Amino acid sequence: MKKFIGLDVGDVRIGVAKCDPLGILATALEVIDRTKTNPVERIKEILDDEGTKKIVVGMPKSLDGTKKRQVEKVEEFVEELKKDIPNIQIIFVDERYTTTEAEHYLKNYSKKNGKERRKVVDMVAASIILQKYLDTLV
Repeated sequence: MKKFIGLDVGDVRIGVAKCDPLGILATALEVIDRTKTNPVERIKEILDDEGTKKIVVGMPKSLDGTKKRQVEKVEEFVEELKKDIPNIQIIFVDERYTTTEAEHYLKNYSKKNGKERRKVVDMVAASIILQKYLDTLV
């Protein structure tokens, strides 16, 4: 069974996606509001619900290859996950353009208005990140 969850880690929200048991298709799951929920605790719950310890995390690389502050924030969050969740497997995926891609998809294929779109864009970006990884396994 190739079960993974995908994360799009942001300062305020974390988009979460999951995949089917065969590891073929990623789907958006939820958005964790970091101001209202302990994200590590919620991710633990999701991992238990999904029966996996494998997480695909989007790494916000810059176009010129330099390390930006957001990369450091993602790395700090991943270290926090590793401390609190034993035996976790973390896989990093280049997430450049995933939020833009998610916004484009939602703008063109969804009837949601701008305010509603902002609430789900992180979760759609997480599904794009996870799908990128799943596509490498084929």
